[in-house]
Amino acid sequence: MLYEEFNEFWDVARRRHVIFFYVGYFSQHVVAAISETIKARLDTAGAAGPTRRRIFSSFVEMSQNIMHYSCDSLTPHDQHDRQMRRGSFCIGMQGDSFFLLCANPVESASVEKIRDRLEPLRSMTMDEIKSAYKKALRDETPADSKGAGLGFLTMARDASEPLEFEFAREAQDAATTVFCIKAII
Repeated sequence: MLYEEFNEFWDVARRRHVIFFYVGYFSQHVVAAISETIKARLDTAGAAGPTRRRIFSSFVEMSQNIMHYSCDSLTPHDQHDRQMRRGSFCIGMQGDSFFLLCANPVESASVEKIRDRLEPLRSMTMDEIKSAYKKALRDETPADSKGAGLGFLTMARDASEPLEFEFAREAQDAATTVFCIKAII
């Protein structure tokens, strides 16, 4: 029976062309280990240099979002180093492209703020995204941001299609919503 359960998961991963999947708590050590694994998997998948750079860049941004904003934490939320927060990350193939899929719980009260940052990116041209990125580098860091608000801009700049995102309310806890984001590279 155990093998059947594992084999079902393995079959779904193969059919969906998943080349890497992790679910659990993210820390700097976990991100470093995942980084090494991703580099090796992209080598074996034959990803070109610029594609690998964009995938890795988006992975770092997704990981940082989990470590900074996931509301399921093993460390205090005001702790700024050695954070450990829950999320999941997946890389797979979709035709000739790669997809990166990330999910983590966020406070339901922050959903509109996240949506307001992402929605404009969906209709921006690549030149507009690059211009907004340069502007964000010059601007002051927003008070509610742990970066300069560059994470979503970086992912949008790296992606070959508009970012996809979704919010799913947790059935057991109305104060928590699962935030999912997908980038095609």
